[in-house]
Amino acid sequence: MLRKIGFGLLWLGFLSYAFIFAPPDQPDTWELIQRLSLGKWQDINPLVIALFNLMGIWPVIYSAVLLSDGTAQKIRPWPFAVASFAVGAFAVLPYLALRSPNQVFSGRKTLLLKLLDSPVTGVILTIVVVILLAYGYTGDVANFIQHFQSSRFIHVMSLDFCLLCLLFPTLLGDDMARRGVKNQGFFWLIALIPLLGPLIYLSVRPPLPELNT
Repeated sequence: MLRKIGFGLLWLGFLSYAFIFAPPDQPDTWELIQRLSLGKWQDINPLVIALFNLMGIWPVIYSAVLLSDGTAQKIRPWPFAVASFAVGAFAVLPYLALRSPNQVFSGRKTLLLKLLDSPVTGVILTIVVVILLAYGYTGDVANFIQHFQSSRFIHVMSLDFCLLCLLFPTLLGDDMARRGVKNQGFFWLIALIPLLGPLIYLSVRPPLPELNT
C-alpha cells in the first residue's frame, strides 16, 4: 500500500511541477512539436531531436514489460501503454500506483506480445537508440541548457526522460521472475544503466513461458 501511495504522490507531484513550477510555454512550442513530429528538423538542435525521438522509444520498452505484467492485474495495462506514447511517465506512474506485484505469466501470448517479447525487437531498438545518441552528441549543449531553462516543453520532456529511466527497475524484478531469471547482479546491471540497460535486457531476456489458462 505504501508503494502505491508513493507512486500516486510522485505522479501528483510531477503533474503539479509540470504545470505550475516549470518554465512557461513558448509561443513556438506547437510549431516545434509539429516540426519534430514531421521530420522537418532544419535549424533544430540535434539534442532536442534525439531526445524527442528517444521519448518515442521508451513507450515501446515499457510496453514490452507492461503487457505481460497486466495478465494478472485487475487493471488493463494497454491504455497506460498507449497513453505513454503521448505523455510518457504521466501515463506510466498511474499504472504503477494501481498495479500489484506479479511474478507469474499465464495464458497465451498475443501477436503483439510475441513481437514485444522477441529479442529481435530489443536489438532493433538498441540500434536505433545508439544512432540517436550518436546524432544527439553532435548537438549544442549550451543551447540545450538554455532551452531547458526557458521552455516548458523541453524542460518537462527532459525530466520525463529521466523519470522513465528511474522507474523502469520497479517493473524489472517482476518481469525477470516471470521468466525464471534469478540474478541480482544482472538486475542491478540493467537497473543502473539508463536506457541502454533496459534495451540490453530486452535483447537477452528469456521468452515468457506460454501456458494455457
